[in-house]
Amino acid sequence: MSLVERAGAHVSQRRAIFLTVLILVLILGGLFLWRSVRTGQAGDWQQPPVVVAAMQVRAQEVPASLEAVGSLTAVREVMLSPEVAGRVSAIRFQAGAQVAAGALLVQLFDGPERADRQAAQARASFAGIQVARSEQLAPTGAEPRELLEQRKAERDQAIAAVRQLDARLIQKQVRAPFAGQIGIRRVNPGQYLNPGDPVATLTDLSSLYVEFALPQQNLGLLKPGAAVNVASDAFPGRTFTARVNAIEPQIGADTRNVTVQAVLPNPDRALRPGMYVTAALVLPPQTGALVVPATAIQTSAQGDSVVVIRGQDARKGGKAAFIPVTTGRRIGNDVLVTSGLKPGDVIVTEGQLRVQPDGEVKVARLLGPGAR
Repeated sequence: MSLVERAGAHVSQRRAIFLTVLILVLILGGLFLWRSVRTGQAGDWQQPPVVVAAMQVRAQEVPASLEAVGSLTAVREVMLSPEVAGRVSAIRFQAGAQVAAGALLVQLFDGPERADRQAAQARASFAGIQVARSEQLAPTGAEPRELLEQRKAERDQAIAAVRQLDARLIQKQVRAPFAGQIGIRRVNPGQYLNPGDPVATLTDLSSLYVEFALPQQNLGLLKPGAAVNVASDAFPGRTFTARVNAIEPQIGADTRNVTVQAVLPNPDRALRPGMYVTAALVLPPQTGALVVPATAIQTSAQGDSVVVIRGQDARKGGKAAFIPVTTGRRIGNDVLVTSGLKPGDVIVTEGQLRVQPDGEVKVARLLGPGAR
């Protein structure tokens, strides 16, 4: 290759390199310009406020109570059984029936006792006639007074014999000692019973005892006559009211709890002995309490917190601040806040999951007092 040709090839190579560098400079410059424009636009754009529901916290009076798991027992309940041995001659009740006080439930065979009573009654009647005759003759001297006194004693013995047989006849019967509901029948006609053999249970369901235990530090809050709200999972949403009847004078050595007994009227006989219930001892209401909806509480590894709106008119909107709080007991769908909030704070109740710290929020719906 000649010198001229070599020089031309070198010039072409340098021109190609120059064009390549120029194209790269233009591309990089375009990218830089595009990024600058996008960055400027992003700096001018602001995220719109998050729309939330809120409420203004106010101090209020809330009911107070001490809750415990309790059990129901019957005020009057007995296992019916005969006092003496005998064969069942009649059963005069149906299982599950309501019976009146004194109703005859089971009759044992009492034929010999009835026959003995008739004989004793005849002797008592004859002795009475003899006494009446002697009372007429003794004053006239036709009969000695000693005979009159003897016949009076015989009359009294005959009457006592009749009463003794009446008592034996009563022992042959099983009667209801009080009004109540009969349980399952445990005897059959013709069955021979010994004293103490079970016949059936009799339970008065018109009133029940509620027994529950509370820690000893609550002893000063217990007073006879205090109201107790009773709830059972057998009747959701229904509350029964009892009154404290007695407080155990001794503290449990193992649990350090005090046992409380309350009387629960049960006119419709809905509750039954043996049921487990939730007993809430009603205390004087707590004043100045701050209660918020449970939906306003956010729980995390750091604890509970709420979103408080800060601003000139927080009821309409402002900036969000995440405030740690301490919560107490639940009251239905609400939660008692013991620290972290003060009356007048506006908190977010719905939509707080989309709120960022120091982010703008707009209140679309204000709950509670002062709602618009």
